[in-house]
Amino acid sequence: MEVKDHIILEVKNLKQYFPIYRGFLQRVVGHLKAVDGVSFFLREREVLGLVGESGCGKTTVGRTILRLYNPTGGEIWFRTRDGEWKEISRISQKEMKPLRREMRMIFQDPFSSLNPRLTVKDIIGEPLIIHGVAKGRELEERVAELMRAVGLDPAYMRRYPHEFSGGQRQRIGLARTLSLHPRLIIADEPVSALDVSIQAQVLNLLQELQDRLGLTILFIAHDLSVVEHISDRIAVMYVGKIVEMAKTEELIRHPLHPYTEALLSAVPPADPDIRLNRIVLEGEVPSPAHPPSGCIFHPRCRYVQDICRIQEPTLMELEPEHYVSCHLAKELSLQGVAA
Repeated sequence: MEVKDHIILEVKNLKQYFPIYRGFLQRVVGHLKAVDGVSFFLREREVLGLVGESGCGKTTVGRTILRLYNPTGGEIWFRTRDGEWKEISRISQKEMKPLRREMRMIFQDPFSSLNPRLTVKDIIGEPLIIHGVAKGRELEERVAELMRAVGLDPAYMRRYPHEFSGGQRQRIGLARTLSLHPRLIIADEPVSALDVSIQAQVLNLLQELQDRLGLTILFIAHDLSVVEHISDRIAVMYVGKIVEMAKTEELIRHPLHPYTEALLSAVPPADPDIRLNRIVLEGEVPSPAHPPSGCIFHPRCRYVQDICRIQEPTLMELEPEHYVSCHLAKELSLQGVAA
């Protein structure tokens, strides 16, 4: 595959369908299209924000990239530390094991993702033991180093998860993620379960570690203001598809898709003197098991035309590095947010 050297991950037409079973014999009567033709790339040391409503398929994209789910279709290309490209969508779990040292995940819930029966030392040190990186005294020293890196006192390494606050538990999860010196991190809504003040602390810590360690991050969230704070580029998802993707500042100031415009109108501006025209989307989010014909967003779009109901738009590069999936993108003048 011919790709540029600075790209670390490329996802092509990724699909993840889950079967729907019914009846006494549990026959397959359809499929829930959680991810339906998603394509994007990630540059080295870049943060790409993946944003959208709950249930749009963001988390499924992250888990499929890490092969926690076996993809239904598409390709996932990852450039390893030695520069070799691996197509990981079809390799075995045995072949995936060495790649898991370079690709790690931060889970959304900082409590349920930690084993309550293990101490902090065991939780953070488990990946080091599994991959044969450290043991004994060396393991304890490495765990202490990781705890200090995320702002935790190593004296607490023999405590259990229930003895920590939500923010501290997320720091424990982050230390576990960093234990194998990964190059790519999938951060699945890492601050959504935390208080607002703690969210800022964890976000700032993640940014500091990203700068210091040269991490590449796919940052998944439903809060556009959080994604804006940390991301170099933003991809907007709606019912299993990416509808717009651009550099952060460009997307915030100059959205090209009506759904992005609606999301931006819901973000409270930092300046109280700025008044945005709040856009309230009518209707319900369509079911990924029975998506509408044509454009997936047309039942809720206030700019809808006949072509939108019939023909599905493709994700096209309308401006340099600004991709959009909308028939009317060249004609519409949408409301953004000024810096």
